[in-house]
Amino acid sequence: MNDTTQVTSHDAAQAPDQVTAPAEQAVRRVTLTPAVDIVENSQGITLWADLPGVSREKLDVKVHDSRLFIEAEADVPVQASLRVHHSEIRTPRFARAFTVSEDFDTTKIDANLQNGVLRLSILRREEARPRRIEVRAH
Repeated sequence: MNDTTQVTSHDAAQAPDQVTAPAEQAVRRVTLTPAVDIVENSQGITLWADLPGVSREKLDVKVHDSRLFIEAEADVPVQASLRVHHSEIRTPRFARAFTVSEDFDTTKIDANLQNGVLRLSILRREEARPRRIEVRAH
């Protein structure tokens, strides 16, 4: 599994499908790369991605052509009685992409989001799992 995504920014003024007021055209949308831990064993891999403030409804995990994509948007609620004086990122957006080896069965990914941590388990294909070879003596 290879990590291939960098931190990127998106200029909202250049998006053809978005219409924004002139004052908002200079606003840049930042996409954060979530921290990820990946553990591999003989059965498969488990990936943990830190996605603070992300709900299940705002999380999108896709697999296409041996590529795993994680995209999410966090909800950062601000109470109506509070006035924001400074905010570096108002609506955090996360994105990460990985290349998945053909040794893994991407049709059977188990995904779980709990307390801002996404856990993905991808099993190794049966034919790619290590197996013990019995040696006979004559």
